[in-house]
Amino acid sequence: MADSNPTIRAGIVGSGFAARFHLEAMRKVYGVNVKIAGVYSPTPEHCRAFGQTNGLEVFSDLSALIEQSDIIHLCTPPSTHERIGVEVLRKDKYVIIEKPFTGYFGGGEEGFSGDSFDRRTGLEQAMQSVKNLLAAEAMSKGQICYAENWVYAPGIQKEREILEKTGAQIIWMHGEEAHSGSHSPFYGIWSHSGGGSIMGKAVHPLGAVLYLKQVEGMVSRGRPIRPATVSARVHTVTRSETYRDLGFIKKGYTDIEDFGALHIVFEDGMFADVFASELVLGGVHNWIEITANNHRTVVNINPNDSMKTFNPQGSQFDDVYVVEKIETKEGWSNISPDEDWYTGYQSEIQDFYECGASGKTPQCGSILAADTILTVYAAYCSAAEQGKEVNIPSLD
Repeated sequence: MADSNPTIRAGIVGSGFAARFHLEAMRKVYGVNVKIAGVYSPTPEHCRAFGQTNGLEVFSDLSALIEQSDIIHLCTPPSTHERIGVEVLRKDKYVIIEKPFTGYFGGGEEGFSGDSFDRRTGLEQAMQSVKNLLAAEAMSKGQICYAENWVYAPGIQKEREILEKTGAQIIWMHGEEAHSGSHSPFYGIWSHSGGGSIMGKAVHPLGAVLYLKQVEGMVSRGRPIRPATVSARVHTVTRSETYRDLGFIKKGYTDIEDFGALHIVFEDGMFADVFASELVLGGVHNWIEITANNHRTVVNINPNDSMKTFNPQGSQFDDVYVVEKIETKEGWSNISPDEDWYTGYQSEIQDFYECGASGKTPQCGSILAADTILTVYAAYCSAAEQGKEVNIPSLD
């Protein structure tokens, strides 16, 4: 019997941590045949190793990979996202852009430092980058798929169902992403990462709160409820002279913050608080709480307590994955039986391929990506002004 499922050709740009989990998720997509065209990376030696390990064709030319693909997975540092994303869209292909979406990286200025640049300039330049990507999408037969996995986490999707079926009004949300450092070697350098904890970690709970207000708005008035203002503070704990380093918390950041707090007010007057840091031991701490006018929801994305394991000797679990960013496998741990599914990675890639096959708009697309970045850089402006409330620019 002939296979009636459509075939989508996929290309991976990047060969690091994000590329690995994108590849794992692609291989689990159902209902769409995924043919992996190959991989390209600006670091040839890493690209060859990634290709050999995973049985993928290695491309030395990005344009050639784009031509051989229907969907491109953009798993490179955010400083490259605008340039590559626009190139993909101009060739009428879909592009899956890993978070953060885009940002401000100093514009190649000699001597640029994330500690001292003008934050208003950063906001203006980040907004222009967002507009460039959205303009390319508007002219393309392809679409932007924004890889914010929190949106697809089963707890967030269940809350979406509650909002849609009950017509609830969200009054207040608060959430956090915190752990110790990043998998990326570029994370602590603003010219590569575009920021610190707010950019690299707060975007997750921020993306979720913006998404849920979008859902509420579509139910109540037929259009998303957008963020209006933000107040923020940041700290550089591990770079401060008073920090007492005992060797447990990761440090070594060049010019980024390692803690951030945001207070977002939406255009309907309701609000959300988001926290992010590099300062938490014991694994990833990801959660969000929603207070509505007819219910309350708490989503513990990580740690998840569906499974607990006691291990008296750490070496027994040398070859056993426990949970992301855990410092020790000894003692009790909230071992994750399927971390990729519970954190939304598998469902986001499934949605993107279904959209690529059907032409539908993904749940997590360019508008959510844009609002996230505009909120992030407005927050940096606020933090530079000691928490002053700052208007979040309108996409209009």
